[in-house]
Amino acid sequence: MRITVLSGGVGGARFTRGLLALLRDRLPDGRGGTTAEVTVVANTGDDMWLHGVRVCPDLDTLMYTLGGAVHEDQGWGRREESGHVSADLAAYDVGWEWFTLGDLDLATHLARTQWLREGMTLSGATERLARRWDLAGQGVRLLPMSDEPVETHVRVADADGTERLVHFEEWWVRHRAALPALGFVQVGLESAAPAPGVLDALTTADVVIVPPSNPVVSVGTILAVPGIRAALTATSAPVVGVSPIVGGAPVRGMAAECLATIGVEATAEAVARHYGRRADASRTAGDPGVLDAWLVDTVDAHAAEKLAVDGWRAAATGTLMTDVPATARIAAEALALVGL
Repeated sequence: MRITVLSGGVGGARFTRGLLALLRDRLPDGRGGTTAEVTVVANTGDDMWLHGVRVCPDLDTLMYTLGGAVHEDQGWGRREESGHVSADLAAYDVGWEWFTLGDLDLATHLARTQWLREGMTLSGATERLARRWDLAGQGVRLLPMSDEPVETHVRVADADGTERLVHFEEWWVRHRAALPALGFVQVGLESAAPAPGVLDALTTADVVIVPPSNPVVSVGTILAVPGIRAALTATSAPVVGVSPIVGGAPVRGMAAECLATIGVEATAEAVARHYGRRADASRTAGDPGVLDAWLVDTVDAHAAEKLAVDGWRAAATGTLMTDVPATARIAAEALALVGL
């Protein structure tokens, strides 16, 4: 079985970890892994330069989570982390006090930056970093959405009405999305192309999964890379999504604020319709739909019922990823929704 996952950071990483647990049980390879092939295409729109190193938050969260090194309480960063370097940089009045890099995490960024400066692509650097965490041994191939830099910026207005762009991480981490956003701008998107292997992973998959990641700045950014949405709409594989909205609010993060910026209500039904159904070829607004099926939480069962009336394959189940077994069950429900 070939499975392709379009992932943001924490939510996508935790879902993929549960998916792998399910596959190890269903399709074991006899060595503690799975015979299934899982390709994770990661959002790189959150990437940025900081302290002279290239930081790739979603790629690293996926790598640490699947590699067993993530800080579980945070959902990102390294377990047993320290902050000596960031503290000393602050003493020099260097960097952003609201965005600190842990010492162990910094080693990842330093290695990546060295390889990039030597001419290696982001895909190559990602593959090399992933070797340490034996992702291939788990049946996982981790790919950036593009090798070209794409950075999400937020258009905001100052008190005097002057508009400016700030990096998404500044808006998200420093301002906690409290600074009104007028729109999102993916800098570098026009010249970007899918990273090697991304389109093949979509066109040859047996199933494509859109896990509970931010539909605007995570999955939305992946879909905006030229060629990716077209490949997703054309693949013969069923495409199933898991709602990141439960009971009218995101489970974590500030997806509600992102959705409000683009005029989409923060409900399970509205997010499904924002993604769109592939069978609706005559969709009158927006881009072609990308989903065949949509899994929502039990509190949003009414959304599944309304979508089903309109021809969607939709179902409701408990979708809170409280631990790995619970997440494996959610993954099983998502696959069952498309007959797998």
